[in-house]
Amino acid sequence: MVAIVTGGSRGIGKAITEELLKIDYSVIVTARNETDDIKKLKETFAGKVFFVSCDISDEEDRKKLFSFANDNFGKIDLLVNNAGVAPRERKDILDITPDDFDYLTDINLKGTFFVTQQLVPLLIKSGNARIVNISSMSAYTASVNRGEYCISKAGISMITKLFAARLAQYGVSVIEIRPGIIETDMTSKVKEKYEKLIADGITPINRMGQPEDVAKCVCSVALGNFDFCTGTVIDCDGGFNVRQL
Repeated sequence: MVAIVTGGSRGIGKAITEELLKIDYSVIVTARNETDDIKKLKETFAGKVFFVSCDISDEEDRKKLFSFANDNFGKIDLLVNNAGVAPRERKDILDITPDDFDYLTDINLKGTFFVTQQLVPLLIKSGNARIVNISSMSAYTASVNRGEYCISKAGISMITKLFAARLAQYGVSVIEIRPGIIETDMTSKVKEKYEKLIADGITPINRMGQPEDVAKCVCSVALGNFDFCTGTVIDCDGGFNVRQL
């Protein structure tokens, strides 16, 4: 079984790569640069981990990824759309510039859509492929100091539904996983804020999530446990989605 994990060099993506290796997937990892962590995984899992330098917002890089997967495997059994960025600077929505907006949505939204489109022929060849889109609780939670990020994640929710509807006839299921407050490099600058919110009860499960929590959800999909589901959302958020009175 062959998987592609975009943005797989650190954080949630790295954890997803590691968990997929445990269940005997070969994994093509993409990122802009190959990190020491990926080099170590390639050494530890020789012949099972492959790296392709790929900025998913770049058309030529997307073509390069397709060519690598096609030439080396001829199919893909699992695509994990994990690559994404946070705003370069958190700004009030009244102060966001077009450049701020384009930088983030070109990667998180446009890149996710077109890398999926590019790889569809290889997913169809699998005969029973799965796509997992990593979005966020920000898909439905308004954060006015990073509106472009929320918009990009809401868009991924629709990408999930669109490809679910379009690819079901080919046996390709599409699942959206919405992480909540996960302890990664992306959240490190606001960790103290999030820890206070959690301590005050914003999530029923009283801790920050770990990248492995998300990775285990991905692996459950990868193992076929959700094969009668498509367009489905999995909330991996410590219960943040639960409304309480």
